[in-house]
Amino acid sequence: MARLPELNRRELLPPDAQPVFDEIMASRGRITPTFGVMLHSPQVAQRAAHLGTYMRFESSLDAPARELAALAAAHLCKCAYEWTAHQAPAREHGVSEAAIAALGSDGPLSGLAEAEALIIRFARGILIEHTVDPATFAAARLRFGDRGVVDLTATLGYYSMIACILNATGVEAAPRPA
Repeated sequence: MARLPELNRRELLPPDAQPVFDEIMASRGRITPTFGVMLHSPQVAQRAAHLGTYMRFESSLDAPARELAALAAAHLCKCAYEWTAHQAPAREHGVSEAAIAALGSDGPLSGLAEAEALIIRFARGILIEHTVDPATFAAARLRFGDRGVVDLTATLGYYSMIACILNATGVEAAPRPA
């Protein structure tokens, strides 16, 4: 059970925070549980929404890379809500079942497409070891370019921040319909 109430209706916020609620509604069409808890700090919610728009829709990474990075951050930060939320979009954007399974089981990356294995190696490095080994960094730089390496790292950081907020506030994944 969530440790903070979700501020998912405009009238739950003080008047000075309602414009932030309106901005998030206008850009996303709804207030997700993630933003429902972040709205306890309207400036965090507003700034995270702005950064999230870039990470999800405008970064130099293609959609499969972005979704796999989101899944990697979710899994490595042990965030069930985020893991569940990003599985369907990852599949829709072409992330392989093998990559999702290897990531979810902390399994080996042999047999995966190199693009997927690279993202998972990079994520495991930065989020577990807090660094990226030189070979993985060089491969990521070659594949994604300098901007792409920064975008990949920032995507992992953004979704790790979201995972921290969800985990700290106790937001749980909704059960998937059968």
